[in-house]
Amino acid sequence: MDVLIVGASAAGLSTAEALRRLGHDGRLTLLDAEPHLPYDRPPLSKQVLAGAWEPERARLRGQAQLDALEAEFVRGERAVALDVAGRAVTTDSGRVLRADAVVLATGLTPCRLPGQDVLAGVHVLRGLDDALTLRAQLTAGTRLVVVGEGVLGGEIAATARGLGLEVTLAGLGPAVLGDQLGGFVSGLLTRTHAARGVRLRLGVAVESLEGERGRVTGVRLATGETLPADVVVVAIGSRPATGWLDGSGLALGDGVECDSRCRAAEGVYAVGDLASFHHEGLGRRLRLENRTNATEQAQTVAANVLGADRPYTPIPYFWTDQYDVKIQAHGLPSPAAEVTVAEGDPEQHRFAALYREGGQVTAVLGWNMPKQARLLRQQVLLQPLTPA
Repeated sequence: MDVLIVGASAAGLSTAEALRRLGHDGRLTLLDAEPHLPYDRPPLSKQVLAGAWEPERARLRGQAQLDALEAEFVRGERAVALDVAGRAVTTDSGRVLRADAVVLATGLTPCRLPGQDVLAGVHVLRGLDDALTLRAQLTAGTRLVVVGEGVLGGEIAATARGLGLEVTLAGLGPAVLGDQLGGFVSGLLTRTHAARGVRLRLGVAVESLEGERGRVTGVRLATGETLPADVVVVAIGSRPATGWLDGSGLALGDGVECDSRCRAAEGVYAVGDLASFHHEGLGRRLRLENRTNATEQAQTVAANVLGADRPYTPIPYFWTDQYDVKIQAHGLPSPAAEVTVAEGDPEQHRFAALYREGGQVTAVLGWNMPKQARLLRQQVLLQPLTPA
C-alpha cells in the first residue's frame, strides 16, 4: 500500500511515524507547503517569539529520525486539488501524487482583518516564518496591539510583556479565554494580564486598522477610540484549510467531515485541526485544535489506514502557558458549566477545578496544578448531556 500524507506538521508526521510503528513497509510520501523541516507550533508564540529558542530547537525531529522513516518528503509545494476516486493530489507546480490511501493534514488558515495585507507592521502568527518576522519587530518600548482574546492572543500578549513592550489586548469577548474557559477562570486570567501591565480593551469590536504611508499606526475600535500601535498582531481565530478541497466531493463543514474512524471517503482520512469527526461518546461531531489531539488522533488514523476498525473517542486536552501560569484542561470546559474548586486555592494561584453540566463532570482544569488535574481527569464523562 502506498500512503500519501498532505501536511507534514505534528498531525501528518505523527501519522507517518505511527504507520511505520504498526508495520507499514510500503511507499510513504509527505507533502507540505512549507520549505522547513517539520516543526512544533506551540513554542512559536512563546519560546521562539521571545527569542529564547532558535528555530532549530522547535523542530519535531532531527534529520536522522526523519531519514529512518524512509519516507519521501515533498516540501515547498502546496496541494491545490484532490481527486477522491483516483486518490490523487495535484500541487501548485502541476505535479500529481497518487496513492492507495490519502491522509489530509493541512491544518488551519488564520483569519485576517480587512485591509491588513496592505499595511506593514500587521501580522498573523501561524507558522515559523510568521514568528520570526514578528520577533524581528518586537523591541522594548514598541507599542503592540494584539487583536483577539483567545489562547493565541493571550500567549502573544504575555510574551510581549516579558520582552518589555507596551501591550494592549483588544477583543470582542469580555475576558481573556472567556469563550474557552468560562467566567471564573477567564476572570482570573484577565486580572493576571492587567496586573502584568497589559492594557485591556475587551468586549468591543475592532472597526478598522489605521495607517500612514503604508504602515500601521493604530487600531480603531467601534467605540471611536484609537489604540496607537507600532505593531499589530491579529489573532481572531483560524478556519480549517479546506479551500483546496472545494469541488473534491468531500463534505466540508467545519473542517473535513469524517466518520468516527476519521474517514472522509473510501481511502481518504483526515487528522488534526482539519478533521471534524463523529465522537461516539458525545454522539456528535467534534473538531479539536490542539497539539495533543494531533498526535493522539494520528495513532487511530494510522491504524485504520492499515485495516483496523477503531473509533476515535478522546478526552480532549489542551494547555496554555502565560506568564507564570500553566493552565491545563481535560474534557470540554464551557462558559455554560458550573465551576467548583476541587483542590488548592485560587488566591494562592494553584488550584484544580471541576466543570459540571447537566449533572455530570464535563471538564477538569488545573491552574499550576498539573498532577491534580490529571488525577481528577478520571471524573470526566463525555456523553450526551442530560438535564440536571
